[in-house]
Amino acid sequence: MMTERCTDQRSSQMLGNEIKFALREPLGLRVWILLSAVLFTVIALMALVFPNQLYEVTFEEELSTTNISIRLYGGALLSLSLILWNGLYTAEKVIMQWTLLSEACYFAIQFLVTSITLVEMGTLPNAAILLLLSRLLFLVVTMAYYYHLGRRNKKI
Repeated sequence: MMTERCTDQRSSQMLGNEIKFALREPLGLRVWILLSAVLFTVIALMALVFPNQLYEVTFEEELSTTNISIRLYGGALLSLSLILWNGLYTAEKVIMQWTLLSEACYFAIQFLVTSITLVEMGTLPNAAILLLLSRLLFLVVTMAYYYHLGRRNKKI
């Protein structure tokens, strides 16, 4: 694996890509991306296979419309999970940044959409509050890693 990573780095450098993980990547970054990839994949599969149950657990009411919107959400989430799985195995800083930015955009958009939906419904179920708080936490952690990757390393 180390030889493979070195070969990838040399190839990328020859192609003009920027590699700056030679010094040190942020502590826990790979674990965070792994957890995110697993979470995205599991929720995506739940949305594809059990759309009614996923909606009912979140909003504590039955789905009154068609399942297609929840399944489309599952498909989009599965696509994002593939980006995360790919980001887990890359050594390139720019790809890691784009992976984290994609994840952060998802969390921000989901927070806004869920908030607006709850305001329109006029209810605030406990599961939805937990979802909103978890999305904010995930957004903060993801943006912290994104910010840390964007910082320039000090030369010693």
